[in-house]
Amino acid sequence: MAKGLQGFSWTMLLLLCAVQDLGTWAMHTAMEDPGLGQPADPALLAGGRVKRGWVWNQFFVVEEYTGTEPLYVGKIHSDSDEGDGSIKYTISGEGAGTIFLIDEITGDIHATERLDREQKTFYTLRAQARDRQTDQLLEPESEFIIKVQDINDSEPRFLEGPYIGSVAELSPVGTSVMQVMASDADDPTYGSSARVVYSVLEGEQHFTVDSKTGVIRTAVADLDRETQDRYEVVIRATDMAGQLGGLSGSTTVTIVITDVNDNPPRFPQKMYQFSIVETAPVGTAIGRVKAEDSDVGENTDMTYQVKDEEGVEMFRVTTDSNTQEAIITVQKPLDYESKRVHTVVVEALNKFVDPRFVDLGTFRDQTIVRVSVLDIDEPPEFRPTSHLMEVQEDAHVGSVVGVVTALDPDMANHPVRYAIDRSTDTERIFDIDANTGAIVTGKVLDRETAGWHNITVLAMEADNHSQVSRASLRIRILDVNDNPPELATPYEAAVCEDAKPGQLIQTISVVDRDEPQSGHRFYFTLAPEANNHFSLLDVQDNTAAVHTQRMGFNRQEQDLYLLPILVVDSGPPALSSTGTLTIRICSCDSDGAIQSCNSTAYVVSATLSPGALIALLVCILILVVLVLLILTLKRHHKSHLTSEDDEDMRDNVIKYNDEGGGEQDTEAYDMSALRSLYDFSEIKGGDGGGGPGEGPPCGNPASELHALPLWVQSPDLDFSVFRDYICRKVEQADEDLSVPPYDSFQTYAFEGLDSPVPSLSSINTWSSGSEQDFSYLGGWGPRFRQLAALYAGRRGEEDGEES
Repeated sequence: MAKGLQGFSWTMLLLLCAVQDLGTWAMHTAMEDPGLGQPADPALLAGGRVKRGWVWNQFFVVEEYTGTEPLYVGKIHSDSDEGDGSIKYTISGEGAGTIFLIDEITGDIHATERLDREQKTFYTLRAQARDRQTDQLLEPESEFIIKVQDINDSEPRFLEGPYIGSVAELSPVGTSVMQVMASDADDPTYGSSARVVYSVLEGEQHFTVDSKTGVIRTAVADLDRETQDRYEVVIRATDMAGQLGGLSGSTTVTIVITDVNDNPPRFPQKMYQFSIVETAPVGTAIGRVKAEDSDVGENTDMTYQVKDEEGVEMFRVTTDSNTQEAIITVQKPLDYESKRVHTVVVEALNKFVDPRFVDLGTFRDQTIVRVSVLDIDEPPEFRPTSHLMEVQEDAHVGSVVGVVTALDPDMANHPVRYAIDRSTDTERIFDIDANTGAIVTGKVLDRETAGWHNITVLAMEADNHSQVSRASLRIRILDVNDNPPELATPYEAAVCEDAKPGQLIQTISVVDRDEPQSGHRFYFTLAPEANNHFSLLDVQDNTAAVHTQRMGFNRQEQDLYLLPILVVDSGPPALSSTGTLTIRICSCDSDGAIQSCNSTAYVVSATLSPGALIALLVCILILVVLVLLILTLKRHHKSHLTSEDDEDMRDNVIKYNDEGGGEQDTEAYDMSALRSLYDFSEIKGGDGGGGPGEGPPCGNPASELHALPLWVQSPDLDFSVFRDYICRKVEQADEDLSVPPYDSFQTYAFEGLDSPVPSLSSINTWSSGSEQDFSYLGGWGPRFRQLAALYAGRRGEEDGEES
């Protein structure tokens, strides 16, 4: 037992030499304190003997050991160890076998690697003591800790950099700019390794830093952004509370000086000069000026204004929000002849003024702008620019309405000529004197047709018509009483037969196209020729009332009365007219409602219902359609007959299937069909062709251009009409050699062989008729007797003419 206590005391001495701070230690048995290990093996406790527990509490090892030999950590020892090597010590857990090695016999623990507390602060391991022969557990397994002891091996670091802060210029001393913080990885609970203090390495002339909090503050009150707009300040952090031997780290802080409105605007020049023509319209930009401001941002926003009275009247200044320039524009028309140079005072002032810096001076500046007006050739100017004239509507043609005046504003003062823009006076109602500008009437005026006339008058330089100005002229036509009053409408009234005297029939009103300035006043009276059955009462409000003057009327005696009414206006001069009131006498019922009058309008309107009126209109429409249809058919039929009559004789083929009843049968066919054929003698008859001896025996065609005589049935059967017609056609066919005879195109049916009748074709008629003998026609039989007589008669006439 004494030997075990000696080993325990030796172990504690080693631990005291290895560490600076020794925690409390205790020696527990497995039964007394199960918190240091698991319960003892029952085989170990079978004899009832109480065994000693582990002899340790906590080990310490210094970090960053740089020696060449393994670093001794400590020793574990069991009180059952008699030093004969029968006990085997083992460890397990974090770093066991790699970082930490144990001597199985002695229980010495060594660290074989360099440890870093900033990476791992402690290691948890478990220790066992076993019998080397039987491998039985002699002591319960227990857990112990190897703590890495810190040394000052980490410098402070600024982890949130880079740092950028800002502060307004002219800020007072001590104004907080920003805060910086450094972090030290050393153990803050052990010594002063992690205690950091701050200081300024560079920039201490303008800024300071709180050594404990790291808050940066201004050190001066005259920071000027316009002089220097940013500063680079180096801040150092030192551990060990700044003591000698402490580690340090630094960072650079960029401090931006922000702008305040501490600089007033200033014009670079005290005078600016611009020029502009005198005809520049209002709103024309003359030029731009700009005041400079050393500030930035909204502190440079400016407004401009005109300070002098003359400039305010003639010019206007606005601010360009993008460029902060003053735009000078024309506010009133310029005139070179009136004033050639204008002087304008323009003032610039900051839009936003900081009241803290008012004592620095006025935040505004002024400059002078001289505007030169350039002279150009201007058109004449009307004075006044618009005119109103009046003229009586009864003014004679050529009467002077008024005079317009225009002057040349230039120094040369050229003469002016006048004219009227005819697009505004297309009817040429007015004329103007080109030299004097006098407006005269060109036509008779009528206020009732046009009461106002708007014309445009032109004024131009006499030697330069391109310089033209225009003026509007309004001419009012004054009214004269030249229109008599008239009844407003053609009045008609109805009176019951049993009307009583004094009954109101009709109220009369009148219209007058004139418009007197004092208003209308009309007077009413009955014309002298009016009958005495009715009376007229002037109501004095430009209306009159017509009343009956007798008891009852007889519609059978007279159903219509025409009452002449004379209307006179108030003039001057007074004009009058006579209108007629038509009064119808009607039958009425007991209530006075009109039943019927002689007028168709009253009857229809009083008796016909809407349905009856619609039916009547439908019937009238049907009748109109029928009449139009009949007329259309008749016209179509007439045009068809006319077209048939107008056909050429060559296409008018008349076919008869009846051979007739012999030579005495003259009614078998209609001989009038031949009379309706055209007379074609005018086609070639005008040419004459040949002498008297060269033509056919018929008369000269030129002398026979007359209509065919009407056919008159006579017992003598005169066929001279047909003979003359055939002669003319034969003559035309003989003389026109370029066109074959029309009948040469006819097709004749084959009549058989050995016909005794020769051809009747006119092909052989090219020779004169005197060379042919038609006596053979007598042998053709009774059916051709009439034809033989016809040609025989013609033959006899030709012989008579030759004799």
